[in-house]
Amino acid sequence: MSDIRRALLRRDPLSAAKEVLYHLDISLGSVLQSSTGPTPGLEKATIDLVEEFIFHVPKDRNTQPKRMSCIQELQLLEIMCSYFQEQSKDAIRQIIFSALFSLQGNKADESRMAMLGKLVSMAIAVCRVPILECAAIWLQRTHSAWCVRLAQVLMDDYCTLVPSAISTLQNICSASPRFCCQLITAVTVLYDFSSDDLTPPPPLLEMLVGWITEDPRLLLLTFINTPLNSSLPLGCLEITPLLGLLRWCVKAPLAHQRARKPALTNGHEESEKGSAVNEELYSKLHLSVLKVLLMLQVHLTDQNLIGRLAVLPVESVAALVEEVGRLCEKLAPQPAANHIQLALDRLAQALQVAMATGALLCAREDLRTLCSRLPHNNLLQLVMSGPVVQPPPHGGPFQPNMYPHIHPGRSSTHSPHQSAIPSPHSPHPVLSPHPALSPHRPLTPHAPHPTLSPHAFHPAAVAFPYRPIR
Repeated sequence: MSDIRRALLRRDPLSAAKEVLYHLDISLGSVLQSSTGPTPGLEKATIDLVEEFIFHVPKDRNTQPKRMSCIQELQLLEIMCSYFQEQSKDAIRQIIFSALFSLQGNKADESRMAMLGKLVSMAIAVCRVPILECAAIWLQRTHSAWCVRLAQVLMDDYCTLVPSAISTLQNICSASPRFCCQLITAVTVLYDFSSDDLTPPPPLLEMLVGWITEDPRLLLLTFINTPLNSSLPLGCLEITPLLGLLRWCVKAPLAHQRARKPALTNGHEESEKGSAVNEELYSKLHLSVLKVLLMLQVHLTDQNLIGRLAVLPVESVAALVEEVGRLCEKLAPQPAANHIQLALDRLAQALQVAMATGALLCAREDLRTLCSRLPHNNLLQLVMSGPVVQPPPHGGPFQPNMYPHIHPGRSSTHSPHQSAIPSPHSPHPVLSPHPALSPHRPLTPHAPHPTLSPHAFHPAAVAFPYRPIR
Protein backbone atom coordinates (compact mmCIF):
# COMPACT_ATOMS: atom_id res chain seq x y z
CA MET A 1 0.00 0.00 0.00
CA SER A 2 2.95 2.35 0.64
CA ASP A 3 4.00 1.95 -3.01
CA ILE A 4 0.50 2.97 -4.14
CA ARG A 5 0.58 6.00 -1.86
CA ARG A 6 3.96 7.13 -3.17
CA ALA A 7 2.71 6.81 -6.74
CA LEU A 8 -0.42 8.82 -5.91
CA LEU A 9 1.60 11.60 -4.30
CA ARG A 10 3.30 12.22 -7.66
CA ARG A 11 -0.02 12.77 -9.43
CA ASP A 12 -2.20 15.86 -9.59
CA PRO A 13 -5.17 15.87 -7.15
CA LEU A 14 -7.85 14.92 -9.71
CA SER A 15 -5.79 12.13 -11.24
CA ALA A 16 -4.98 10.75 -7.79
CA ALA A 17 -8.63 10.76 -6.76
CA LYS A 18 -9.60 8.92 -9.95
CA GLU A 19 -6.88 6.35 -9.29
CA VAL A 20 -8.19 5.72 -5.76
CA LEU A 21 -11.69 5.13 -7.12
CA TYR A 22 -10.26 2.68 -9.64
CA HIS A 23 -8.31 0.93 -6.88
CA LEU A 24 -11.47 0.66 -4.74
CA ASP A 25 -13.47 -0.81 -7.58
CA ILE A 26 -10.85 -3.45 -8.42
CA SER A 27 -9.92 -4.51 -4.89
CA LEU A 28 -13.37 -4.43 -3.26
CA GLY A 29 -15.08 -5.88 -6.32
CA SER A 30 -12.76 -8.89 -6.40
CA VAL A 31 -13.07 -9.45 -2.63
CA LEU A 32 -16.86 -9.27 -2.85
CA GLN A 33 -17.00 -11.80 -5.70
CA SER A 34 -14.79 -14.29 -3.88
CA SER A 35 -16.50 -13.87 -0.52
CA THR A 36 -19.37 -16.18 0.44
CA GLY A 37 -20.02 -14.71 3.88
CA PRO A 38 -21.11 -11.22 5.01
CA THR A 39 -19.97 -8.09 3.23
CA PRO A 40 -16.23 -7.67 3.85
CA GLY A 41 -15.02 -4.65 5.76
CA LEU A 42 -12.48 -2.09 4.62
CA GLU A 43 -8.84 -2.23 5.58
CA LYS A 44 -7.53 0.80 7.42
CA ALA A 45 -4.93 1.39 4.70
CA THR A 46 -7.71 1.68 2.11
CA ILE A 47 -9.64 4.13 4.29
CA ASP A 48 -6.48 6.20 4.68
CA LEU A 49 -6.06 6.42 0.90
CA VAL A 50 -9.65 7.58 0.48
CA GLU A 51 -9.30 10.23 3.17
CA GLU A 52 -5.97 11.53 1.89
CA PHE A 53 -6.54 11.61 -1.85
CA ILE A 54 -10.30 12.15 -2.18
CA PHE A 55 -11.11 14.15 0.95
CA HIS A 56 -7.61 15.70 1.27
CA VAL A 57 -6.96 14.97 4.93
CA PRO A 58 -3.15 14.68 5.27
CA LYS A 59 -1.78 11.58 6.98
CA ASP A 60 1.72 12.97 7.33
CA ARG A 61 2.41 16.26 9.13
CA ASN A 62 5.32 16.91 6.79
CA THR A 63 3.17 16.50 3.68
CA GLN A 64 1.28 19.54 2.39
CA PRO A 65 -2.18 18.43 1.19
CA LYS A 66 -2.96 19.05 -2.46
CA ARG A 67 -6.30 20.77 -2.90
CA MET A 68 -8.45 20.44 -5.98
CA SER A 69 -9.71 23.54 -7.71
CA CYS A 70 -13.47 24.08 -8.05
CA ILE A 71 -13.33 22.85 -11.63
CA GLN A 72 -11.43 19.73 -10.61
CA GLU A 73 -13.93 19.06 -7.79
CA LEU A 74 -16.79 19.34 -10.26
CA GLN A 75 -14.98 16.96 -12.59
CA LEU A 76 -14.53 14.49 -9.72
CA LEU A 77 -18.26 14.67 -8.93
CA GLU A 78 -19.03 13.94 -12.58
CA ILE A 79 -16.65 10.96 -12.49
CA MET A 80 -18.41 9.64 -9.36
CA CYS A 81 -21.83 10.12 -10.97
CA SER A 82 -20.73 8.23 -14.06
CA TYR A 83 -19.13 5.44 -12.05
CA PHE A 84 -22.18 4.73 -9.88
CA GLN A 85 -24.46 5.00 -12.90
CA GLU A 86 -22.42 2.55 -14.98
CA GLN A 87 -21.70 0.02 -12.21
CA SER A 88 -24.24 -2.71 -12.89
CA LYS A 89 -23.79 -4.66 -9.64
CA ASP A 90 -25.74 -3.17 -6.79
CA ALA A 91 -23.63 -4.86 -4.09
CA ILE A 92 -20.43 -3.33 -5.44
CA ARG A 93 -22.10 0.09 -5.72
CA GLN A 94 -23.20 -0.09 -2.10
CA ILE A 95 -19.81 -1.13 -0.73
CA ILE A 96 -17.98 1.57 -2.74
CA PHE A 97 -20.46 4.21 -1.57
CA SER A 98 -19.98 3.01 1.99
CA ALA A 99 -16.20 3.11 1.60
CA LEU A 100 -16.42 6.73 0.50
CA PHE A 101 -19.06 8.17 2.81
CA SER A 102 -19.41 6.00 5.94
CA LEU A 103 -18.50 8.29 8.83
CA GLN A 104 -15.38 7.26 10.74
CA GLY A 105 -15.57 9.64 13.70
CA ASN A 106 -12.47 11.62 12.69
CA LYS A 107 -11.64 14.97 11.15
CA ALA A 108 -12.25 13.64 7.64
CA ASP A 109 -16.00 13.40 8.32
CA GLU A 110 -16.57 17.09 7.59
CA SER A 111 -14.97 16.68 4.16
CA ARG A 112 -17.04 13.53 3.62
CA MET A 113 -20.27 15.37 4.38
CA ALA A 114 -19.36 18.28 2.11
CA MET A 115 -18.64 15.94 -0.79
CA LEU A 116 -21.72 13.82 -0.10
CA GLY A 117 -24.01 16.85 -0.11
CA LYS A 118 -22.67 17.99 -3.48
CA LEU A 119 -22.87 14.49 -4.97
CA VAL A 120 -26.48 13.87 -3.88
CA SER A 121 -27.51 17.34 -5.00
CA MET A 122 -25.97 16.68 -8.43
CA ALA A 123 -27.64 13.25 -8.56
CA ILE A 124 -31.02 14.92 -8.00
CA ALA A 125 -30.32 17.50 -10.72
CA VAL A 126 -29.35 14.90 -13.34
CA CYS A 127 -31.56 12.08 -11.97
CA ARG A 128 -28.87 9.53 -11.15
CA VAL A 129 -31.04 6.89 -9.47
CA PRO A 130 -28.22 4.54 -8.35
CA ILE A 131 -26.68 7.33 -6.27
CA LEU A 132 -30.06 8.20 -4.75
CA GLU A 133 -30.62 4.55 -3.81
CA CYS A 134 -27.21 4.44 -2.12
CA ALA A 135 -28.00 7.71 -0.34
CA ALA A 136 -31.30 6.22 0.90
CA ILE A 137 -29.42 3.38 2.63
CA TRP A 138 -26.90 5.89 4.01
CA LEU A 139 -29.77 7.93 5.50
CA GLN A 140 -31.19 4.79 7.08
CA ARG A 141 -27.94 3.68 8.73
CA THR A 142 -26.40 6.98 9.81
CA HIS A 143 -26.98 8.99 12.98
CA SER A 144 -29.87 11.41 12.60
CA ALA A 145 -27.68 14.47 13.27
CA TRP A 146 -25.68 13.77 10.08
CA CYS A 147 -28.87 12.97 8.14
CA VAL A 148 -30.24 16.38 9.12
CA ARG A 149 -27.01 17.94 7.85
CA LEU A 150 -27.53 16.34 4.43
CA ALA A 151 -31.20 17.35 4.39
CA GLN A 152 -30.22 20.95 5.16
CA VAL A 153 -27.84 21.03 2.18
CA LEU A 154 -30.56 19.73 -0.17
CA MET A 155 -33.16 22.17 1.18
CA ASP A 156 -30.72 25.07 0.71
CA ASP A 157 -30.04 24.00 -2.89
CA TYR A 158 -33.61 23.30 -3.94
CA CYS A 159 -35.82 25.46 -1.69
CA THR A 160 -33.80 28.46 -0.50
CA LEU A 161 -31.09 29.43 -2.99
CA VAL A 162 -33.13 28.66 -6.11
CA PRO A 163 -36.81 28.33 -5.12
CA SER A 164 -37.86 27.38 -8.65
CA ALA A 165 -35.60 24.30 -8.44
CA ILE A 166 -38.15 22.59 -6.19
CA SER A 167 -39.76 21.17 -9.35
CA THR A 168 -36.55 19.22 -10.05
CA LEU A 169 -36.65 17.69 -6.59
CA GLN A 170 -40.35 16.97 -6.98
CA ASN A 171 -39.75 14.79 -10.04
CA ILE A 172 -37.39 12.49 -8.11
CA CYS A 173 -40.25 10.76 -6.29
CA SER A 174 -41.18 8.55 -9.23
CA ALA A 175 -37.52 7.73 -9.94
CA SER A 176 -36.39 6.86 -6.39
CA PRO A 177 -39.28 6.62 -3.90
CA ARG A 178 -37.00 4.93 -1.37
CA PHE A 179 -34.76 8.00 -1.26
CA CYS A 180 -37.79 10.27 -0.98
CA CYS A 181 -39.16 8.28 1.96
CA GLN A 182 -35.89 8.74 3.85
CA LEU A 183 -35.66 12.40 2.83
CA ILE A 184 -39.14 13.04 4.27
CA THR A 185 -38.05 11.47 7.55
CA ALA A 186 -34.93 13.65 7.65
CA VAL A 187 -36.70 16.93 6.87
CA THR A 188 -39.32 16.29 9.57
CA VAL A 189 -36.43 16.20 12.04
CA LEU A 190 -34.81 19.27 10.49
CA TYR A 191 -37.92 21.45 10.60
CA ASP A 192 -39.12 21.21 14.21
CA PHE A 193 -41.02 24.54 14.40
CA SER A 194 -38.63 25.83 17.07
CA SER A 195 -38.19 29.07 15.09
CA ASP A 196 -39.39 30.71 11.87
CA ASP A 197 -36.28 29.44 10.07
CA LEU A 198 -37.09 25.89 11.17
CA THR A 199 -40.69 26.00 9.94
CA PRO A 200 -41.24 23.97 6.73
CA PRO A 201 -41.09 26.27 3.68
CA PRO A 202 -44.45 26.37 1.84
CA PRO A 203 -42.98 24.95 -1.43
CA LEU A 204 -41.53 21.99 0.49
CA LEU A 205 -44.83 21.40 2.31
CA GLU A 206 -46.77 21.51 -0.95
CA MET A 207 -44.34 19.06 -2.58
CA LEU A 208 -44.52 16.56 0.29
CA VAL A 209 -48.32 16.70 0.43
CA GLY A 210 -48.39 16.07 -3.32
CA TRP A 211 -46.09 13.06 -3.00
CA ILE A 212 -48.05 11.51 -0.14
CA THR A 213 -51.48 12.24 -1.62
CA GLU A 214 -50.48 10.62 -4.91
CA ASP A 215 -49.10 7.48 -3.23
CA PRO A 216 -49.56 7.16 0.57
CA ARG A 217 -47.57 3.90 0.53
CA LEU A 218 -44.45 6.04 0.08
CA LEU A 219 -44.32 6.58 3.86
CA LEU A 220 -44.08 2.84 4.55
CA LEU A 221 -41.42 1.88 2.00
CA THR A 222 -38.49 1.76 4.40
CA PHE A 223 -40.50 -0.02 7.10
CA ILE A 224 -41.85 -2.71 4.78
CA ASN A 225 -38.49 -3.37 3.10
CA THR A 226 -36.44 -3.54 6.30
CA PRO A 227 -36.02 -7.05 7.75
CA LEU A 228 -37.29 -7.35 11.32
CA ASN A 229 -34.02 -8.90 12.47
CA SER A 230 -31.87 -6.08 11.07
CA SER A 231 -30.13 -3.99 13.70
CA LEU A 232 -29.95 -0.27 13.00
CA PRO A 233 -27.42 1.96 14.78
CA LEU A 234 -28.48 3.91 17.85
CA GLY A 235 -29.61 7.44 17.10
CA CYS A 236 -30.66 6.76 13.51
CA LEU A 237 -33.83 8.14 11.95
CA GLU A 238 -37.26 6.69 12.72
CA ILE A 239 -38.22 3.70 10.58
CA THR A 240 -41.12 5.73 9.08
CA PRO A 241 -41.79 9.48 8.67
CA LEU A 242 -45.21 9.08 10.34
CA LEU A 243 -44.28 10.49 13.72
CA GLY A 244 -42.42 13.43 12.19
CA LEU A 245 -45.34 14.32 9.93
CA LEU A 246 -47.76 13.98 12.85
CA ARG A 247 -45.54 16.38 14.78
CA TRP A 248 -45.86 18.87 11.93
CA CYS A 249 -49.65 18.58 11.77
CA VAL A 250 -50.11 19.03 15.51
CA LYS A 251 -47.59 21.83 16.04
CA ALA A 252 -48.44 23.83 12.89
CA PRO A 253 -51.52 25.64 14.34
CA LEU A 254 -49.58 26.55 17.50
CA ALA A 255 -46.54 27.78 15.57
CA HIS A 256 -48.81 29.81 13.27
CA GLN A 257 -50.38 31.58 16.22
CA ARG A 258 -46.95 32.20 17.78
CA ALA A 259 -45.66 33.76 14.54
CA ARG A 260 -48.83 35.83 14.14
CA LYS A 261 -48.47 37.67 17.47
CA PRO A 262 -45.37 39.78 16.61
CA ALA A 263 -46.70 40.37 13.11
CA LEU A 264 -49.88 41.93 14.50
CA THR A 265 -47.91 43.91 17.07
CA ASN A 266 -45.78 45.48 14.35
CA GLY A 267 -48.85 46.38 12.35
CA HIS A 268 -48.04 44.02 9.46
CA GLU A 269 -51.09 41.81 8.94
CA GLU A 270 -50.08 38.39 7.65
CA SER A 271 -51.52 37.37 4.33
CA GLU A 272 -54.76 35.53 5.12
CA LYS A 273 -54.66 33.83 1.74
CA GLY A 274 -51.23 32.33 2.34
CA SER A 275 -52.22 31.26 5.84
CA ALA A 276 -55.37 29.55 4.54
CA VAL A 277 -53.38 27.70 1.87
CA ASN A 278 -50.89 26.44 4.44
CA GLU A 279 -53.66 25.34 6.80
CA GLU A 280 -55.36 23.46 3.98
CA LEU A 281 -52.09 21.70 3.19
CA TYR A 282 -51.62 20.66 6.82
CA SER A 283 -55.20 19.39 6.90
CA LYS A 284 -54.52 17.25 3.82
CA LEU A 285 -51.29 16.03 5.37
CA HIS A 286 -53.07 15.08 8.59
CA LEU A 287 -55.70 13.14 6.68
CA SER A 288 -52.97 11.32 4.73
CA VAL A 289 -51.19 10.34 7.96
CA LEU A 290 -54.42 8.83 9.29
CA LYS A 291 -54.91 6.91 6.05
CA VAL A 292 -51.37 5.53 6.16
CA LEU A 293 -51.89 4.38 9.74
CA LEU A 294 -54.91 2.43 8.51
CA MET A 295 -52.82 0.92 5.71
CA LEU A 296 -50.16 -0.01 8.23
CA GLN A 297 -52.67 -2.21 10.05
CA VAL A 298 -52.86 -4.51 7.01
CA HIS A 299 -49.09 -5.07 7.02
CA LEU A 300 -48.93 -5.62 10.78
CA THR A 301 -51.78 -8.12 10.58
CA ASP A 302 -50.26 -10.01 7.65
CA GLN A 303 -46.92 -10.28 9.46
CA ASN A 304 -48.56 -11.25 12.77
CA LEU A 305 -47.08 -8.16 14.41
CA ILE A 306 -50.21 -6.66 15.97
CA GLY A 307 -49.43 -5.99 19.61
CA ARG A 308 -45.78 -7.04 19.16
CA LEU A 309 -44.16 -4.17 17.25
CA ALA A 310 -44.67 -0.48 18.04
CA VAL A 311 -44.17 1.58 14.88
CA LEU A 312 -44.72 4.76 16.90
CA PRO A 313 -42.56 4.42 20.05
CA VAL A 314 -44.35 5.49 23.23
CA GLU A 315 -41.31 7.52 24.29
CA SER A 316 -41.44 9.58 21.08
CA VAL A 317 -45.19 10.14 21.42
CA ALA A 318 -44.68 11.24 25.04
CA ALA A 319 -42.03 13.75 23.89
CA LEU A 320 -44.50 15.15 21.33
CA VAL A 321 -47.20 15.51 23.99
CA GLU A 322 -44.76 17.38 26.23
CA GLU A 323 -43.81 19.71 23.37
CA VAL A 324 -47.47 20.46 22.67
CA GLY A 325 -48.08 21.15 26.35
CA ARG A 326 -45.22 23.66 26.49
CA LEU A 327 -46.38 25.43 23.34
CA CYS A 328 -49.93 25.71 24.67
CA GLU A 329 -48.67 27.24 27.92
CA LYS A 330 -46.78 29.95 26.00
CA LEU A 331 -49.88 31.06 24.07
CA ALA A 332 -52.54 33.36 25.48
CA PRO A 333 -55.64 31.22 26.14
CA GLN A 334 -58.31 33.41 24.50
CA PRO A 335 -56.71 34.60 21.22
CA ALA A 336 -55.14 31.18 20.59
CA ALA A 337 -58.06 29.04 21.78
CA ASN A 338 -59.12 27.89 18.31
CA HIS A 339 -55.57 26.99 17.30
CA ILE A 340 -54.96 25.09 20.54
CA GLN A 341 -58.17 23.11 20.09
CA LEU A 342 -57.31 22.32 16.46
CA ALA A 343 -53.87 21.02 17.50
CA LEU A 344 -55.39 18.87 20.25
CA ASP A 345 -58.10 17.56 17.90
CA ARG A 346 -55.43 16.37 15.49
CA LEU A 347 -53.41 14.82 18.29
CA ALA A 348 -56.50 13.00 19.62
CA GLN A 349 -57.45 11.62 16.21
CA ALA A 350 -53.92 10.39 15.54
CA LEU A 351 -53.65 8.74 18.97
CA GLN A 352 -56.96 6.96 18.51
CA VAL A 353 -56.17 5.64 15.02
CA ALA A 354 -52.61 4.67 16.01
CA MET A 355 -53.85 2.66 18.99
CA ALA A 356 -56.68 1.08 17.01
CA THR A 357 -54.37 -0.06 14.22
CA GLY A 358 -51.62 -1.34 16.51
CA ALA A 359 -49.06 1.30 15.52
CA LEU A 360 -49.00 2.65 19.10
CA LEU A 361 -48.95 0.20 22.00
CA CYS A 362 -50.15 2.20 24.96
CA ALA A 363 -52.60 1.45 27.78
CA ARG A 364 -55.45 3.90 28.32
CA GLU A 365 -54.22 4.62 31.83
CA ASP A 366 -50.76 5.51 30.49
CA LEU A 367 -52.36 7.68 27.83
CA ARG A 368 -54.32 9.58 30.48
CA THR A 369 -51.10 10.14 32.41
CA LEU A 370 -49.31 11.40 29.30
CA CYS A 371 -52.05 13.86 28.38
CA SER A 372 -52.95 14.99 31.91
CA ARG A 373 -51.17 18.35 31.60
CA LEU A 374 -52.67 19.30 28.25
CA PRO A 375 -55.49 21.85 28.04
CA HIS A 376 -58.97 20.38 28.05
CA ASN A 377 -60.20 19.04 24.72
CA ASN A 378 -63.43 17.10 24.32
CA LEU A 379 -62.14 14.81 21.58
CA LEU A 380 -59.01 13.96 23.58
CA GLN A 381 -61.16 13.20 26.62
CA LEU A 382 -63.20 10.73 24.57
CA VAL A 383 -60.08 8.99 23.28
CA MET A 384 -58.61 8.69 26.77
CA SER A 385 -61.88 7.31 28.13
CA GLY A 386 -62.40 4.72 25.40
CA PRO A 387 -65.70 3.25 24.23
CA VAL A 388 -68.24 2.17 26.83
CA VAL A 389 -70.18 -1.06 26.35
CA GLN A 390 -73.91 -0.42 26.66
CA PRO A 391 -75.75 -2.99 28.84
CA PRO A 392 -78.39 -4.86 26.82
CA PRO A 393 -82.09 -4.65 27.70
CA HIS A 394 -83.59 -7.60 29.55
CA GLY A 395 -83.08 -10.49 27.16
CA GLY A 396 -82.46 -8.07 24.28
CA PRO A 397 -79.51 -7.78 21.90
CA PHE A 398 -76.33 -5.88 22.73
CA GLN A 399 -76.40 -2.20 21.87
CA PRO A 400 -73.61 -0.49 19.88
CA ASN A 401 -70.82 0.94 21.99
CA MET A 402 -71.00 4.66 22.64
CA TYR A 403 -68.50 7.23 23.80
CA PRO A 404 -69.61 8.89 27.05
CA HIS A 405 -70.99 12.42 27.14
CA ILE A 406 -68.24 14.55 28.62
CA HIS A 407 -68.66 18.01 30.11
CA PRO A 408 -65.55 20.20 30.09
CA GLY A 409 -63.78 19.80 33.39
CA ARG A 410 -61.38 22.68 32.83
CA SER A 411 -61.38 25.88 30.87
CA SER A 412 -62.58 25.26 27.35
CA THR A 413 -64.04 27.17 24.45
CA HIS A 414 -67.13 24.93 24.49
CA SER A 415 -70.29 25.54 26.45
CA PRO A 416 -70.77 23.35 29.54
CA HIS A 417 -73.89 21.91 27.93
CA GLN A 418 -72.31 21.29 24.58
CA SER A 419 -71.83 17.79 23.22
CA ALA A 420 -68.36 16.28 23.24
CA ILE A 421 -68.45 16.43 19.44
CA PRO A 422 -67.74 19.98 18.24
CA SER A 423 -70.53 21.80 16.48
CA PRO A 424 -70.61 22.12 12.67
CA HIS A 425 -69.83 25.80 13.20
CA SER A 426 -66.57 25.02 14.94
CA PRO A 427 -63.65 27.15 13.67
CA HIS A 428 -61.63 24.03 12.92
CA PRO A 429 -61.30 23.30 9.18
CA VAL A 430 -62.85 20.14 7.80
CA LEU A 431 -60.34 17.53 6.70
CA SER A 432 -62.68 15.22 4.88
CA PRO A 433 -66.37 14.85 4.16
CA HIS A 434 -66.11 11.29 5.50
CA PRO A 435 -67.29 11.48 9.11
CA ALA A 436 -64.75 8.93 10.31
CA LEU A 437 -61.86 11.15 9.26
CA SER A 438 -63.27 14.55 10.11
CA PRO A 439 -61.66 16.55 12.94
CA HIS A 440 -65.13 17.46 14.20
CA ARG A 441 -65.80 14.07 15.72
CA PRO A 442 -63.98 11.00 17.05
CA LEU A 443 -63.44 8.01 14.84
CA THR A 444 -66.24 6.03 16.47
CA PRO A 445 -66.62 2.40 15.45
CA HIS A 446 -69.96 1.33 14.03
CA ALA A 447 -69.90 -2.28 15.22
CA PRO A 448 -70.18 -3.64 18.77
CA HIS A 449 -66.95 -4.31 20.64
CA PRO A 450 -66.17 -6.93 23.24
CA THR A 451 -65.93 -5.73 26.80
CA LEU A 452 -62.68 -3.84 27.34
CA SER A 453 -60.84 -3.05 30.51
CA PRO A 454 -61.06 0.67 31.23
CA HIS A 455 -57.34 0.69 31.98
CA ALA A 456 -55.84 -1.04 28.98
CA PHE A 457 -56.32 -1.23 25.27
CA HIS A 458 -55.04 -4.02 23.07
CA PRO A 459 -55.69 -3.51 19.35
CA ALA A 460 -55.58 -7.21 18.53
CA ALA A 461 -58.48 -7.91 20.86
CA VAL A 462 -60.95 -5.65 19.06
CA ALA A 463 -62.30 -5.89 15.53
CA PHE A 464 -62.30 -2.33 14.27
CA PRO A 465 -64.42 -1.65 11.18
CA TYR A 466 -61.83 0.61 9.52
CA ARG A 467 -61.27 -0.03 5.83
CA PRO A 468 -57.55 0.38 5.08
CA ILE A 469 -56.66 1.71 1.66
CA ARG A 470 -54.76 -0.90 -0.29
